[in-house]
Amino acid sequence: MRRTGVIADDFTGATDIASGYVARGHRATVVTDPSAVAGLPDDVDVVVVALKTRTSPVDVAVARSLDALEALQGAHCRQFVLKYCSTFDSTDQGNIGAVLDALADRLGADVVTVVPAFPDNGRTVYQGHLFVGADLLEHSSMRHHPLTPMTRSRVADILRPQTRSTVAEVHLATVRGAARLDTAISDAGARYVVVDAVDDHDLARISEAVAEHVLVSGAAGVALGVTAGSADPTDAVDAPSGGRLVVCGSASARTREQIAAATAAGCPMRQIDVARAVTARDDIVDETVAWLRGLPADAPPPVVYTVGTLDDLAGQDLAGDIEAVIAGVVRSAVRTAGIGSIIVAGGETSGAVVSALGIDRLDIGPAIAPGVCWSGARTDDGTSVALALKSGNFGTEDMFTTAWEALR
Repeated sequence: MRRTGVIADDFTGATDIASGYVARGHRATVVTDPSAVAGLPDDVDVVVVALKTRTSPVDVAVARSLDALEALQGAHCRQFVLKYCSTFDSTDQGNIGAVLDALADRLGADVVTVVPAFPDNGRTVYQGHLFVGADLLEHSSMRHHPLTPMTRSRVADILRPQTRSTVAEVHLATVRGAARLDTAISDAGARYVVVDAVDDHDLARISEAVAEHVLVSGAAGVALGVTAGSADPTDAVDAPSGGRLVVCGSASARTREQIAAATAAGCPMRQIDVARAVTARDDIVDETVAWLRGLPADAPPPVVYTVGTLDDLAGQDLAGDIEAVIAGVVRSAVRTAGIGSIIVAGGETSGAVVSALGIDRLDIGPAIAPGVCWSGARTDDGTSVALALKSGNFGTEDMFTTAWEALR
């Protein structure tokens, strides 16, 4: 068995890349604690460890990533993937480079590809520059991200301040024209090689070239280029009994568009007062769950959110408090209000929700949109739930009202 082990720096990224492997016919499971890797069935092809390290201090991110690597090695994985966001979310003090250094040193990897491209979601790399749709990364909405504002577009320039290793590029002409792309990557003269990709065919070429590499890195697009497996990618997740709920901790442009679309569609909406999140957390949770219980049984899926416009943040850094409030709402809603299916918008928020529910394993189900899927799980008290963990900028505008159709 040639099993792949993935270390993802947040929970939405974990389900994101796992759904990519499932789409290619591989059995994939996400675990939220490295200790859970040992108990997985033998027929799992891809094991994804979901960490919550995207914005962690370097030493914390490195330690947790090495713990995940050790668990995956113990599960007989033969190739390892470091999964980060397709917008390479980090600053000069970010941890992507340091984590790569630590993993590469531990595995003895001399050359590691860096492939943040995810064309299905408009993330492409050309001449070493990362694009979001038609815009350079630095001109996209990511420039104003509250935690990791992206002010440069050349991936190598973002990565170099974070690593002690060399960084080179392989451009699209080589990806598409080289008789031996594996040789071109090895001959680039650096430990980390940023490789262009603008469509899934490019990803397939790259995947073939690095098939024998012990360590690769990238966004979920890495999974879309792998050789197809034999598992059924259409396996559905059973809808648990109970109601539906959408919670949003993300301030990303796409999530704000989805909130506006849900409002226009008549969904019950409740905005959390972010200023009260610091001083009245328990009160907000109780008030919000009481509101959920009071909704008609046949109401459209309710949406609980924090940011409708960027003005709602008012320059405040309350991310941790907001995550704690939303996680508390979901935990209480599942336990006391009969909620069984939940969409969670935001990577940090998703991690907080999964942790609050005491979930240690997510079984990956059908895709809702590129990079977003349903997964089945059990909470720490044995309750079955269906979760869709959504990166802030992923999903269609109408996702909050249409995603439920993929549950059976």
